[in-house]
Amino acid sequence: MFARRLVERFLLEVVLQRDGVIVFAALVAVTIFAWVYLLQMNGQVVGIDVSDEMVMPVGRTWSAVDFTTQFFMWVVMMVAMMLPSASPFILMVAAVNRKRREFYGPLIPTGFFVLGYFLTWAAFSLVATVAQWALHSTALLSPDIASASPLLGGLFLLVAGFFQFTELKRVCLKHCRSPLGFLMRRWREGRKGALCMGIEHGLYCVGCCWALMMLMFVAGVMNLLWFAVISLLVFGEKALLHGEVVRRIGGTALLVAGGALLALVL
Repeated sequence: MFARRLVERFLLEVVLQRDGVIVFAALVAVTIFAWVYLLQMNGQVVGIDVSDEMVMPVGRTWSAVDFTTQFFMWVVMMVAMMLPSASPFILMVAAVNRKRREFYGPLIPTGFFVLGYFLTWAAFSLVATVAQWALHSTALLSPDIASASPLLGGLFLLVAGFFQFTELKRVCLKHCRSPLGFLMRRWREGRKGALCMGIEHGLYCVGCCWALMMLMFVAGVMNLLWFAVISLLVFGEKALLHGEVVRRIGGTALLVAGGALLALVL
C-alpha cells in the first residue's frame, strides 16, 4: 500500500510538471503572438508600414469597421501587457486543478479561468475604445493616437500618479500579488467556477491597473517604448518581491512628470 501511494505521488508530480510546462508554453506563445501583432501594427517589422486602419486622421468620422479595429487593437494590447504579470496566478490555478482532479486534465478549467480573466479586460478595452473615440471626436488625439494637448497629458499623468497611492490600488494590488490566498478563499469547482474565478480575478486586476492603461493616451497608443515601460511597471508591481516599493516609486514618478508637464503649459 505504501509503495503504491509512493508511485502515485511520483506520477502525480510528473504530471504536474508536464501540465505546468504546457500551460507556461501556451502563455509564452500567446504573449509572443500579441507582441508580434503590435510590432506589425506599429510598422516595426521589416517591410511593414503602419496601416491606414490604425492611423486615424483628425476629423475623420469613425465607421463600425474603425471601431472594431481599434477595439481589437486594445484587446491585443491588454493580452500583451497583462498576460506576463498574470502568469504566476494562472500557473497556480493549473496546479491546484491538477491536484484536486489527480489524473484528470486540468487544462480545460484553467482555460476557462483565463477566458474569464480576459473577458474583464475585453470589457475594459471596450471602455478604452469609447474613450479613444470621444477624444478623437473632440480633436484631443493626434493621428498616432497620442494626446494632442499637453494639459490633457499632464492630467492623465497626475490621475495615474494619485491613484497609485489610493486604498483601492493597494487592496487590488494585494489581491493580485496573493494568488494562493485567493484560491484558498474563493475556489470554485468546474468550468463555470473557473470562469467566475477568472472574472473575479480580472476585476481586481482592472481595478489595480486601469489608470496605468489609460497612460497609453499620453505618449501614444502606438508608442511601443511607452507601452513596454508601462508593462514593466505593471509586472514589477505584481511579480517582484518589493512590488509595493515599485508602486510608490511609479506613483511618485508619475506625479512629478505630470506636475512638470502642467508647469510648462501653465
